[in-house]
Order: sequence, then C-alpha cells, then structure tokens
Amino acid sequence: MELRIQNRPIEEADADVLVLPAFEKDAPREAGVLKQADQLTAGWVEEVYASGEFTGKFGEIALLHRPAGFAARRLALAGCGKPGKFDAAQMRKIAGTVVRNLKGRSVRSIALVADVAYAAEAFEGALLGEFEPDRYKTDETEKKSVEVFSLVGAVDEAALARGRVIGESQNFTRELANEPGNRLPPFVLAERARAMAAGAGLECEVLDQDRMRQLGMGALLGVAQGSAEPPCMIVVRYRPEKPAAEGVHLGLIGKGVTFDTGGISIKPSERMEEMRADMAGGAAVLAAMRALAVLKPSIAVTALVPAVENMPGGRAQRPGDIVKSLSGKTIEVLNTDAEGRLILADALTYATQLGCTHLVDVATLTGAIAVALGNVNAGAFSNHDALLERVLGAGRAAGEKIWPMPLDEEYREQLKSVFADIQNIGTRYGGAITAAMFLKEFVGETPWAHLDIAGTDWVAEAKPFLAKGPSGVAVRTLIHLALAW
Repeated sequence: MELRIQNRPIEEADADVLVLPAFEKDAPREAGVLKQADQLTAGWVEEVYASGEFTGKFGEIALLHRPAGFAARRLALAGCGKPGKFDAAQMRKIAGTVVRNLKGRSVRSIALVADVAYAAEAFEGALLGEFEPDRYKTDETEKKSVEVFSLVGAVDEAALARGRVIGESQNFTRELANEPGNRLPPFVLAERARAMAAGAGLECEVLDQDRMRQLGMGALLGVAQGSAEPPCMIVVRYRPEKPAAEGVHLGLIGKGVTFDTGGISIKPSERMEEMRADMAGGAAVLAAMRALAVLKPSIAVTALVPAVENMPGGRAQRPGDIVKSLSGKTIEVLNTDAEGRLILADALTYATQLGCTHLVDVATLTGAIAVALGNVNAGAFSNHDALLERVLGAGRAAGEKIWPMPLDEEYREQLKSVFADIQNIGTRYGGAITAAMFLKEFVGETPWAHLDIAGTDWVAEAKPFLAKGPSGVAVRTLIHLALAW
C-alpha cells in the first residue's frame, strides 16, 4: 500500500473516500471539518447524527456517495468514541478500522483527515489494517486491497517515514509468525533474518548445530534433538555511529520455536496449528531490528533468536533427562513442552557473553499468563526496577498493554531438583512466574526483563482493525525502548 500526504483543503482531497473523524455527541459545531462538511453536503452530517444512523461510537462508519462540493467520490464519518479518551493508540485502531471496512467495499484509495500529532500512528494503523494472512490462497478474485492511503493536512514527512517503518516492521513479524511449520523451519527463519539484515544494513551471524555444541548450548540442543530440522542461533547486530549512552548494549532475545508439538509431553491436538506462531517472540525482535536500522537509536542493540523445532521423534528429549546449559547449570527436564525456557536459557547466557549490559526477552512462554491476564495484557517480569519501568513506559508510549508480575524468591522453591541444579517446571500454580524465575537463573546480575506474550501474540477472531492470526505484539514496545534510551 502506498502512503501519501495531501496538504490541501479537505474539499480538494483526491480519493475514492475522504474520511472525517467524528466523536460521540459531536454533531457539527460552529467550526471545524465536520461543520464544513455539513455545510457542503446540505446538512448530511447533522442528519446522520440526528437520525441515530451514526452516533460517533468507536468503529462506526457512515458513508455518503457523491458528496456535493468534494473532489472525493465518497465521504465517510469514522466513529472515534468519546473525545476525552482519544489518543495515539485509538488513532492507530481507527486508521486500521477504516482501511479494513472500506477495502471490503472495494475501495482502492482512502484519504483520512487526522490530527497531525497522531500522523505516524495513523500510517501504522493503515498498514496493520491492510495486512491479510492469505498468502497461500490461490483465488486472486477473493483478495481486496487498498492501494493508496493518504493523510490530509500539514503532516510532516518524518511522521510518514516513521509510521511506514514501524507498521511494515510489525507486519514483518506477522508474516513470519503466520508461516506454517513446513514453510519456516529454523534455517529458513535464519535465511529470512539474513535477507532482512542485508537489506537494512545490519550484521547477521547464524550459529549452526556444530558451533552451538562446541560452545556448550546443551539446553537448546536438547529441545532440538527430536526434530529432523537442525536448530540454529540467529544473531543480528546494530551499532550506532555515535553512541550517546556509553557502555549501554541492549540485548533483545526472542523465542524461536518454529513449531511446537510439545515433544514427548505432546500437546492436545486442538488449536495445535497455532503453534506455528511459537516463534512470535523471535519474529518480534527481528522486526524491531529492521525498524531500528532506519530509526537509528543511540545505543548498541543485538538481537538473538534461538531457533528450534520441538518434535516427538525417536531421538527426542525425554521427561527426566538432564541437560547441561551454556551457563554450566544442569537442568532436569520434567516436561518437554516447557521448551521455550530451555532455549532462552542458553540465549540469555550467550547474550551476556556477547557483552549485552541490559536484556529483554520476548516469548510465547506460558499458557499460564493467558489464564492470569487473558488476551489483553502481556506479562512483564524483571530483576531490575529501573529497566522494568523503562519497558512499561515504552509499552505505554507504543500503545501496547503490559502488566508487571511478581518475582518473589518464594516461587524459586518450586524449581528445586533432587537430581540437578534446577528443574524446568514447578507446580500448576503460578506457572508464568515460575517460568520467569527459571529464566532469571541464567542472567546473573545483568538487568533483565521478560515479556510473556503467550496471551497476546495471536488474534483468535478478526478485529475491526486487525486480521485474524499473528498480532505482531511487542515490536512497537521494543522500538520505543531502544529509541528512548
């Protein structure tokens, strides 16, 4: 989809549909675009409010064909809800809703009048709304798309550029997470990362199975041994030309299980097909790097994605196996479906060996976080209050909901093992917390935060502003975190 700016009066905006934001109880006043539109259309705006056909509630769309006095072929009102609650996150959703609603009516070009303060978010939302998970459908007649999305007004080109790179990067995550397991095994994910890095001007290194064995990544390799697909560790590096924060090196670590059957502790078959998105955390950190290469934060950032497939083959890891991690700690594997924490353990250790001074991992780690927080908030855990506040602040700025969770030392009791240094699961109580406690064992004193996105990475039913499938959650938070350092 092409993004444009039209710095001209609204009546001259060129598009199939010109869209005006409208709020609840916001019938035309003495001034503003609604008043202007009402006058040009002989009272249409006032009429649709008065009739109850349009109330301004969030997501409503009212459409007028051949509006008098406008260059656009149609005029639309987009409900924005209560004006006091409207913010950048709502602007992103409105733009997505407008695109998804109007492309369903075969509209090819849209011009939206938006507050210039939210211009970047409007462009992001339009790109997110345009995305469809239909890559493998062969009937092209079913596919509809918006070719041009414009903002009308004195919008800065920098806002367009920022909105484009962030929106496209979030869609990059969604593309990767939407790929079925047979299309995106670990080394194909690595090739996609290499191609992204080459295009963005980033360094990319991929450690193969032999190299990881030499280094001693026994926790990761134990997970991978049941699959015919070899594992790898993807490392992507960004280095600023002029670092503003001396000595700060941010490590972004993303879980990269390209398909998760659960291994020998096999999952139920219901909804197992969604486990192709068990690498959504890995996709998110790669997408964040794609955006940071353009937006250029003033700190060094390294992304690490441990990529494996978790399968129940004849060589698969068994419950009760004991593996030795890169840190030297031994782990008793009580459940092979608690595999994400095993591969992240080695990735977190490796990130500290590479010199990362602050760590943030993103993972579809536990079903327990969805039980605790539903599909609204991601869970955040940390060993460092200042870093946790940075992450939560980045989430607020990015319009992504993240809720802080406890890491009290008492939860560590559940991970004590008779046979090894630590076991990989606790009891059924506090499962998201004990998973985070497990990860904490492998970061030492390094400031670290963990985002469990298992409840928010997948949209089970399409929303007005977002298609069914991978959500691309955490990408925007990671971008804001690095830029705001």
